[in-house]
Amino acid sequence: MDIGTWLFTKLKGELVGEDRYGNRYYRERGGKRNVRNNGRERRWVIYNGAPEGSKVPPVWHAWIHHTMIEPPVGKDGPLYAWQKDHQPNMTGTALAYRPPGSILKGGRRDKASGDYEPWRPE
Repeated sequence: MDIGTWLFTKLKGELVGEDRYGNRYYRERGGKRNVRNNGRERRWVIYNGAPEGSKVPPVWHAWIHHTMIEPPVGKDGPLYAWQKDHQPNMTGTALAYRPPGSILKGGRRDKASGDYEPWRPE
């Protein structure tokens, strides 16, 4: 977090809650409405660790974007059985997904199966 965000948070921020990942959510103290924010209160998140937007749970995302009026304190877990926990974006790391035949995986691509027919103009 840079010094400007830290200072603004200390001077004008009101802690609203914290999610299970340790991210802390704030709003402007006193619930002031901001003209530059379409007349809505200013809300923001301070990430625990590296800033990555996908680390915000869906219910907190809804609060940040003014879909919910009240903050979802104590209920940031999955709401449905099909929802999965957050997994960080592993692109560019050794743990990134590499499909079968990927050069980075060290494999060889399967030969064409023979069902390919090139297009020929008539």
